[in-house]
Amino acid sequence: MDLGSALSIASSGLNGIEYQYSVISQNVANASTAGYASESASVTSAVAGNQGTGVRIGQTVVNVSPYLQSSLYTQNAKVSALTASSNSLAAVESVQGSTSSDSGSTKTLSDQLGNVQSALTSLASTPLESSAQTAVITAATSLTDTIHTLSSTYTQQRQTAEDTIVSTVSTINQNLTQIGQLSKQIMGLKAVGADTSSLENSRLEVMNDLSSEVGVKFTETSKGDMIVTTEDGTKLPTRPDQINLNDNTVTLPSNTWPLSATDNGTANTTLTDSMYYKAGDSNSAIAGVTVANAKGTTTDITSHLTSGTLGANITLRDTTYPTMQAQLDSFSATLINRFSNAGMSLFSDSSENTTVDTTQGSTLTGLSAGLQVTSSYSDDASTLAPSGSITTISNVLDKTFGTDSSDVSGTLEAPSSGLGASGTLSTGYVGNQGLVALATALTSDQGATISTASTNLTYASTVQTTISAKVTNVSGVDVNTEMSKIVALQNAYTANAKIISSVQTMFSALLDAIN
Repeated sequence: MDLGSALSIASSGLNGIEYQYSVISQNVANASTAGYASESASVTSAVAGNQGTGVRIGQTVVNVSPYLQSSLYTQNAKVSALTASSNSLAAVESVQGSTSSDSGSTKTLSDQLGNVQSALTSLASTPLESSAQTAVITAATSLTDTIHTLSSTYTQQRQTAEDTIVSTVSTINQNLTQIGQLSKQIMGLKAVGADTSSLENSRLEVMNDLSSEVGVKFTETSKGDMIVTTEDGTKLPTRPDQINLNDNTVTLPSNTWPLSATDNGTANTTLTDSMYYKAGDSNSAIAGVTVANAKGTTTDITSHLTSGTLGANITLRDTTYPTMQAQLDSFSATLINRFSNAGMSLFSDSSENTTVDTTQGSTLTGLSAGLQVTSSYSDDASTLAPSGSITTISNVLDKTFGTDSSDVSGTLEAPSSGLGASGTLSTGYVGNQGLVALATALTSDQGATISTASTNLTYASTVQTTISAKVTNVSGVDVNTEMSKIVALQNAYTANAKIISSVQTMFSALLDAIN
């Protein structure tokens, strides 16, 4: 081996070290970047004609375990969904009161109903006492106020879910189209054998963000493109060319393509109790989430968008809060009818109707928001016990709050199915119970929904932490390890530099000898 070869080999070594330094620097700089996967320098021995010629710099390797990464994305979606649900339902929990024996009576629906019953019992003892009469009206008004608060909370949280759906779809579009842009660059570089590690890492970061917004799966093609689908396999295009359209049809990245969550693609919908979403239903007033397709039109994929922030808010908007509202409307209708049946029309709807037809459950939607104490009683509390008579009061205490079959069946049975604006919801419990038992069942059912979301979030977060730790073992940046690599490279750099210096000295001596 001549001096020229030695100089070339040492120089290639320095180039290789410089390259490895740049990879380590990239790792250290992104040690705390969410979704970043550590990179490994690829340096191999170069040989020509059975003779070593130094080192060859290859393509940087991104350290990723596809299986672990996929598991983490799935868990990210679960945790985000449960977090969104738990945070939203906390608003209901705060106004629902507590049935805990430790806290005592805390204004639950059954507590308020019990207060009306107690006030009527007291009035039966002193029917001509004005304070006793007023106490009944006060208790009844407090009950309607509690019902109004619950109804208002459902409506507010449902609207928040709708608004979040629209904003989340915008974020998803941005992430999808960023993935599409990065993939196009990666494919271009792979085609000419260039390094794509930095672009791949940038794509991983976006994929990590997207996995929290909606449940998705990722598949990389041999050319480097990334195919994104929902958890059930519905394709979410990242560029128009993925659905056989011209890329020039959309300016990327975009927050309005390929998904849309509103009728006009921009304005949010202001929801009312009578509005609902149901795919294929012409009476459905809420727009579904649609995706662009190859025909230049859109396809409703709402039912395919599960988990993640988007999936959770779709469920809250279309199922959770409408069901809670249906339960409260059913209870309110039953409250009106059972009091009226006993001869005391203490409660009425917003139009002062003291009986409600419960045969068509969908017509009850929003009833609880207008529930009121009938004006004839609130204006003159003495009508509760005319001339001191307690006959009606006794009948109410016996029948309205009764549990006999005749008091809770037929037209007096609380509707439990065919509810909600769509007529497809059910309360989840039987309607032939006493009034207090119905109130307790409502609170318990909703409390269970809240508790389940919170409990599942705790479990899902624990699993996420475990998977994240495993991903970190494979893909994470260990700064201490990177620093030890730097020390080794420094020694190698010194050695190569020493060789170059020695070869230069020898060249100088050789030239001096020739001259």
